[in-house]
Amino acid sequence: MKLRLTALAAALTIAAAPGFAANPMVGGAPMLETMDIVDNAVNSADHTTLVAAVQAAGLVETLKSDGPFTVFAPVNMAFDKLPDGTVATLLKPENKDMLTKVLTAHVVAGDWSAAEIAARARASADGFYHFNAVSGDALSAQVKGDSVYIYDESGNAGRVTIADVNQSNGVIHVVDTVLVPK
Repeated sequence: MKLRLTALAAALTIAAAPGFAANPMVGGAPMLETMDIVDNAVNSADHTTLVAAVQAAGLVETLKSDGPFTVFAPVNMAFDKLPDGTVATLLKPENKDMLTKVLTAHVVAGDWSAAEIAARARASADGFYHFNAVSGDALSAQVKGDSVYIYDESGNAGRVTIADVNQSNGVIHVVDTVLVPK
């Protein structure tokens, strides 16, 4: 009984932690505003491929730095949609530069909420907000119904499935597609 009460007290402490209520659960884990992008992503069961890729590319320290960063974080199923062997090839040490380019095509400097991105897309003449990833690759955002879509340079669109997951060094928007630079 004491163990059960201790577990309940711990759960209530976590639920009362600053930022917990404001952030959605991602991959079955609470995303805490007090933790950085990497530390939160490591806890998401839906982002194990992304975390492995970030580690293989040597980007952990960068994404743990002050930022702020906006990350469009593809889920494992997004990586599964890539052609067979793509992820295994990208994770090879000799392909580190290519992997880094793919990953940094998902990162934008600054702390951009989905509402800010959507407002810029709605206000533009063509219905798209055009911006650049830290890789230098072009990204575009479009609003369709209640959803925000992020397009890569090849015209592939990733739908933001979970928006505004605030981090201590930026924000994550979970996407259902890997954005592939040209």
